[in-house]
Amino acid sequence: MRAAVLHETGQDKLEVHDDVEAVGFGPGKVKIRVRATGLCHSDVSAMNGTLPQPAPFVPGHEGAGEIVDVGDGVTGLSAGDRVLVCWLPACGVCPSCKRGQSQLCLAGFMNAGVPNFKRPGGDVFGFAGTGTFVEEVVVDAGCAVPIPEDVPFDIAALIGCGVTTGLGAAVNTAKVEPGSSVAVIGCGGVGISAIQGARLMGAAQIVAVDPVASRREAALGFGATEAVAPDALGDAKQRITAGEGFDYVFEVVGKSATARTAYETTRRGGTLCIVGAGAMDDNLQLNMFELFFDEKRILPSMYGGGDVLRSYERAIALWRAGRIDLASLITHRVPLADVNEALDQMRTGVALRTCIEI
Repeated sequence: MRAAVLHETGQDKLEVHDDVEAVGFGPGKVKIRVRATGLCHSDVSAMNGTLPQPAPFVPGHEGAGEIVDVGDGVTGLSAGDRVLVCWLPACGVCPSCKRGQSQLCLAGFMNAGVPNFKRPGGDVFGFAGTGTFVEEVVVDAGCAVPIPEDVPFDIAALIGCGVTTGLGAAVNTAKVEPGSSVAVIGCGGVGISAIQGARLMGAAQIVAVDPVASRREAALGFGATEAVAPDALGDAKQRITAGEGFDYVFEVVGKSATARTAYETTRRGGTLCIVGAGAMDDNLQLNMFELFFDEKRILPSMYGGGDVLRSYERAIALWRAGRIDLASLITHRVPLADVNEALDQMRTGVALRTCIEI
């Protein structure tokens, strides 16, 4: 079968091969025929080494499709079921799950070092224990979440990561208050979802911050009250908050430099929400006096900061009700054979989300 493979960390292009085989099918597993997958910035971060991932590997973790087969012991799922791929399934029994913080469950990460595929040359891993830039993938049954018939595969794929992450950051983690002021730094698919979440929660001012003009323009259509380039953020802070700073600032880039800017843009007593996934050696500099004196809350948000299954259901309900716009997040579509075109679209910033149709 066909799959897009990164052979060595640091390469900027994927190779599409037709000799890849999904492996590992057996008890507790399901095989999924992938129909649509989104390109998330985390895939690019894994490719360039920002996020740890053994190579060679198949990128992709934001996917949806149909179950082809189920292994022994799997209940509640059958061949033909329409599902989205959950790259961080909860085990239900670890301390994090028992505390109600299933988004911090590490069970799913244990699969990242186990090959999901093989080629004649050897084993191939799947990014984040999944790997959806492929025609078929074998995953734990907990990674396959049934979706209603009225939810298209492309919409379901977005809910599998980007929408849940951004929406949840505003709703679950930051708990944006009505009438508040918000700034969102980084307006790709996740940042736009955070903007939509802030709008849902009743924020009065939502400033979208991005260096790409087309993304700034798009953000206005998703609920931002204004959109500025990074070098104009200071002016926006002065105009909108009289220099005090925003009640909530979301950093959706994953770099210490933008996180520092976000901290400085947050008012005293306000909330900085870290959404972007960054590198382990990229350190954020804060001094002990400002931490004490400013009393700013710094809240990282992992996968939307809440129970992912509940978050999926909420996103579907809001989409059905017309309260969030998911279709417009997909600005580009490419077949699997043109996956490198999708990478270029992300790197240049012209795409909010590219759907790879398989």
